[in-house]
Amino acid sequence: MKLNIHIIIAAMLIAFIGCKEEVKEKKEVLRPVNFQVVGSSEGAQIRTFSGVAKAGDEIELSFRATGIITKLNAKVGQKVKKGDLIAKLDNVQANLAYEQSLSALNSSESSMNTAKSSLNRIKSLYEKGSNSLSDLEAAKNAFQNAMDQYESAKRNKSIQQTQISYGYIYAPSDGLIASSNSDLNENANTGQVIAVLNAGKQKNIVVGLPENVINKVVLGMHTELSFSSIPNEQIKGTVIEISPVLDANSSTYPVKIVIEETTELVKPGMTASVTFNFGESGIEQDKRIIIPVKAVGEDGKGNFVFIINADADNKTGIVKKQQITIGELTNEGFIVEKGLEQGQLVATAGLQTLLDGQKVKLQ
Repeated sequence: MKLNIHIIIAAMLIAFIGCKEEVKEKKEVLRPVNFQVVGSSEGAQIRTFSGVAKAGDEIELSFRATGIITKLNAKVGQKVKKGDLIAKLDNVQANLAYEQSLSALNSSESSMNTAKSSLNRIKSLYEKGSNSLSDLEAAKNAFQNAMDQYESAKRNKSIQQTQISYGYIYAPSDGLIASSNSDLNENANTGQVIAVLNAGKQKNIVVGLPENVINKVVLGMHTELSFSSIPNEQIKGTVIEISPVLDANSSTYPVKIVIEETTELVKPGMTASVTFNFGESGIEQDKRIIIPVKAVGEDGKGNFVFIINADADNKTGIVKKQQITIGELTNEGFIVEKGLEQGQLVATAGLQTLLDGQKVKLQ
């Protein structure tokens, strides 16, 4: 009998200890909460955006005439020297026009020579009294007209000769063919890009910035550049161009950054992470407190947020409901007029499931 009692007591103790451990485990399960540090209207002064590397001098090569491409020396990656022939058109129309202009020039030259001979003959007869003054004046006018037609024909020949040259594309400088957009026997139009030439060793980064930070960027501003293809290396950059016009395709303002140190590791087309420190731009920063719309709740007393008082480990914290006064709604969220201070932590998701005084896990 005593043995059975001992067995029952031992079983009860094991069950009690198991329950305590289960309760303890349940108490350690904390709700994860997203949060944001309360800052100024633009958030942190250090911001990173994605950009693309481009050649320092990208030249789009095109014809100034139309025709069929009969020669094309534009393979991607091909190195070219200044003056190398890149592409050529058949130039049928231009050659025909040139031949016609040459024929017209020869004809006008012959007419001019005939008019000159006639003027000399009539002038001689006039001096002998065999021809009248009106005959001489008519001969002078005929010669002048013939000369004008000859000069016009010379100019036309020069123009048509230039038109033939428009059917050739020569490399304007040493470089590398970055892209080729046409094929042999293709009909090319005036201004159509046949190939793109990357000239020079300098590389640039083009990055699109949103309207809320574009006014913080100034010429000469320094940036930090990093590339996934070049691990563990930070490269310096300097802002050299700031577009005043919004790019309709990306809804951002293009900014060009020159890489300060020439490096062969950066190649056109590579994606770059561009880090700006707007605190160094010399432009006074907006000190208003702005928090995301999703961080603001509303109850019978008005608007509120959940402030998180982080523990020493900065991994957990206690939430506290805080009434606030909000103002204007901006692109980044509500302006907080009263109730928050910079540096505080506010929950940014799941407000309806949080309780005042609840312990949470920061993430």
